[in-house]
Amino acid sequence: MQTSVHGNEVAPTRVAGFTLFELLIVVAIIAIASAGVSFAIRDSQSTQLEREAQRLAALFEAARAQSRSSGIPVRWYTVDGGFKFDGVPPDTLPDKWLAEGTQVAGASAVQLGPDPIIGKQAVVLVAAGLPGRSLRIATDGLRPFAVTSGDAP
Repeated sequence: MQTSVHGNEVAPTRVAGFTLFELLIVVAIIAIASAGVSFAIRDSQSTQLEREAQRLAALFEAARAQSRSSGIPVRWYTVDGGFKFDGVPPDTLPDKWLAEGTQVAGASAVQLGPDPIIGKQAVVLVAAGLPGRSLRIATDGLRPFAVTSGDAP
């Protein structure tokens, strides 16, 4: 029986196990490791196709603005291994895809100006490694070019 007399103390017993802090550290390490793995195995071809579509929409808008400011019509069309802008000074805009295997399905020419209203136009991008995936870059003629999924009108 334990009393309050000096010298009558029971040695503290250590309970085996982990503290809450140790468990939180382990869970945090597992979360960081799983996030790193998920970024490493991300679908890179799909990401490249999205990047190409966003880039092409931005290039269309840049060419459209250049056409409106200069008054010279600008026409975009595809060529082997890339694309070309007619009506802009040479080497002003890029003319190659960032990712190999990027292709345009269907219509391959777009008129980008100089009129403020250019008419409804669209381009569908596909990647050689993603047979069922396509991205559509389109405008109704008034709004800027935007990227949407699929090739629906």
